[in-house]
Amino acid sequence: MRPVVLCFSGLDPSGGAGLQADIEAIGQAGAHAAVACTAITVQDSQQVFSFEACTAALVEAQATAVLDDLPVCVIKSGMLGTTDNIAMLTRLFAEQIIPKDTSFILDPVLVANSGGSLGDEQTLVAAFKKLLPYATLITPNTHELRALSGEQDLHIGAQKLCEQGAWAVLVKTSHDFDSGDIEQYLYIKGEMVHKSILPRLDGEFHGSGCSLASFIAGRLAMGDELIEAVIAADRWITQTLIAADAPHPDDDSTQLIPNRFVPF
Repeated sequence: MRPVVLCFSGLDPSGGAGLQADIEAIGQAGAHAAVACTAITVQDSQQVFSFEACTAALVEAQATAVLDDLPVCVIKSGMLGTTDNIAMLTRLFAEQIIPKDTSFILDPVLVANSGGSLGDEQTLVAAFKKLLPYATLITPNTHELRALSGEQDLHIGAQKLCEQGAWAVLVKTSHDFDSGDIEQYLYIKGEMVHKSILPRLDGEFHGSGCSLASFIAGRLAMGDELIEAVIAADRWITQTLIAADAPHPDDDSTQLIPNRFVPF
């Protein structure tokens, strides 16, 4: 069958982000998405109203059922929801329940999609630091990078995350709204190996970050080298945002939903 990516993420009823974004992005990359649901959210395309995390035991049971059945070659995590879930995923790697040669894309979500606290940030950061050594690639936005590294300078912060165990870091500046074009920096083993510049499009987008990380995961599953996967994901995500759907077309302030089925 197609290469399999197992995603740990929350359910977004609007379909803009979370597991649906993962499934669509991975499918567009050519791979098959399996999912372990970490939380049920109550949200629309604009904001999160509440969420209820799945227990670590339930998430683990979902994951091990897939791992025992399907040829999983890449893991991708998004919203893990609780420190218990982060610790559970760390243990699956540490005990090699997830095989040692499995690539792992870590999207270190500290805030629920469209806003909303997932808990004490400092506690979440401490839990994520234990997961970092298992990451093939971590894809933080600027807030997440600074929180995880303790550094304001993005380049120093990326190098520090590599020092803490991540093999590669993709720095995304899309959350720095006062900047011009979106710059992304790919660091491997502490060295910047690729820089890309993406156009900053009008509007805000719901689910762009998880879509980008999942497409990279899908391309890795399909056999791309990491730089190749990132370059392909940059091209793809730009097209999805250009063709994004507007839930409220008469309101320029609302978030748009990436069209992940745009021809690519």
